[in-house]
Amino acid sequence: MLSCPDRCSVPSFDDCFRATLGDLFAWRRDVRRFRQDPVDEAALRACLALANLSPSVGNSHPWRFVRVSDADRRGAILASFERCNADAGTRYTDARRELYRRLKLEGLREAPVHLAVFCDEATESGHGLGRRTMPEMLRYSVVGAVQGFWLAARAYGLGVGWVSILEPDRVKTVLEVADAWHLVAYLCVGYPVEEHLDPELERHGWQGRSEDASRLIER
Repeated sequence: MLSCPDRCSVPSFDDCFRATLGDLFAWRRDVRRFRQDPVDEAALRACLALANLSPSVGNSHPWRFVRVSDADRRGAILASFERCNADAGTRYTDARRELYRRLKLEGLREAPVHLAVFCDEATESGHGLGRRTMPEMLRYSVVGAVQGFWLAARAYGLGVGWVSILEPDRVKTVLEVADAWHLVAYLCVGYPVEEHLDPELERHGWQGRSEDASRLIER
């Protein structure tokens, strides 16, 4: 039995909770189609607080969430996406190119909340523990926080879309952040227009889920 101060009790996670947790993971979708209703501020803050519980190398908490509300900055981010997306479309040929052009790959115009998530690579928090041989652990820690935020958002009825078709240096310039900050994610957040258990890219014929994804490799 774990010893714990009076203010702390060790939770018990039963089969019912685990089933609900499985539903949360299964229904976490990459959302691109948002209603324009304002996001409840308390819900957004609660999701950010839960993301802050994510593990980080050396307990360094290197994630930096930046809310992008200014219309001109949002317009510059959208322009970056449009440049990158047009270029990406040229990399495919024939039917795959046409399919790519029909995909909706962002919700930048509709989403009421934009969050740029950076890794502060100059942080002194954690005193360098755990990243001497793997400095990329700082960025991996930020990815963990993004996933934590994403799952929390799903639990609050919010949708999240991760936009990766962007110019990271351009985003940094537009948002005027520190040189040592590295862009990890640009998130669109809002209430989804529709709910689907299957991923959008699977639904529209781009790529199905791998049947081998859960296989454990033994060595």
